[in-house]
Amino acid sequence: MLKTSLPSSRPLPPGRRYWRTQVLAWGAYAVFNLVLFKAFAGKAAGTWAWVLSLVIAAALLAASHLLRQLMQRRDWLGRPPLALLGRLLLANAALAVGCEVVIGLLAWLLLPRQSAAQGPQGWLPYLGYILNMNVMLWLWSAAYVGWHYLQRSQRVEVEKWRLTAAVREAELNTLRAQLNPHFLFNGLNNIRGLVSEDPARAREALAHLAELLRYVMQHSATPLLPLGQEMEIVADYLALEALQLEDRLQYSLDVDPAARAVPLPPLTVQLLVENAIKHGVAVRPAGGFVAVTAQLDAEGWLCLTVRSPGRFSPDAATGRSGLGLRGLRERLAQAVGPAAEFELSNDPAAPDAVRATLRLPDLRAQAPGPATVLSTSLSPVAS
Repeated sequence: MLKTSLPSSRPLPPGRRYWRTQVLAWGAYAVFNLVLFKAFAGKAAGTWAWVLSLVIAAALLAASHLLRQLMQRRDWLGRPPLALLGRLLLANAALAVGCEVVIGLLAWLLLPRQSAAQGPQGWLPYLGYILNMNVMLWLWSAAYVGWHYLQRSQRVEVEKWRLTAAVREAELNTLRAQLNPHFLFNGLNNIRGLVSEDPARAREALAHLAELLRYVMQHSATPLLPLGQEMEIVADYLALEALQLEDRLQYSLDVDPAARAVPLPPLTVQLLVENAIKHGVAVRPAGGFVAVTAQLDAEGWLCLTVRSPGRFSPDAATGRSGLGLRGLRERLAQAVGPAAEFELSNDPAAPDAVRATLRLPDLRAQAPGPATVLSTSLSPVAS
């Protein structure tokens, strides 16, 4: 059961990076004000210039931190842009007035009377100071909101890739869960027919089935395995089928040593061989010959072919394609992507033969995809 948590009304505690940025930014503004005081007041800008610059910077630091508290406590960043702008308009104006009042009080308390007497007279200069404070708070708000929107977009992108990977993994697990019972049922059904007829052959069949079970249990969750390892289990499967079909099944395995290291989804070749036996050999009283060949083409791609007796009809195959080939196509699409090429057709070199052809790129030479990127996630930073 999914649980959704409402946003907390308590603001997140600020982290070190937040305070470091705040101190550096407003410290730089204090230096900027000090330079202005020195430029316009000249030698008259003594201790009061230092004190006033620090007071202004401290007031803006406190005001910006209070603004941050309001944004997080009231969840302003989760509101539409116009609602956020309206709240910032009122908050920045009120904080600018408050900053000027605080600065005036501190200047009256800390600065000498003669320095205070030389300050601005009337309300117009103070309105200018308030406008300046407002502008600085708007600049801070723009930087803070922009940084949060950037962090949010990055988190959304990472979550999107995580969700995509989770969906793909769930689909693969579903296909494996469907495939394994289907495969095991066929193997056990074959052995059941041998138990009463030939117990010795039944024991031999159980040994081959044990190897198949070990392979499924160890590698069913592995996305890719070398072709050489896959062919070992195909040999066990063919031996198991030959014990039941006897002379009706003849087969050959011809694999180029250079192609044995090419990775492909587990049980891919076994599915093709099982399909060839089920629809090409087992349905014929005389049986037939299954030939498996694998080699690399001029582009370095794996070209795997399974030939079996029979005739392929696309219309008839639509109704009886079954779980095997449908699952194979889906697993290839999930593990390899659109680059995988699979074709089931009549063999042009033989009048009564069906050819299943699989062409895959050598994934060892490809760069890591989005799933690899997901292994590194954004670390949460208090701000």
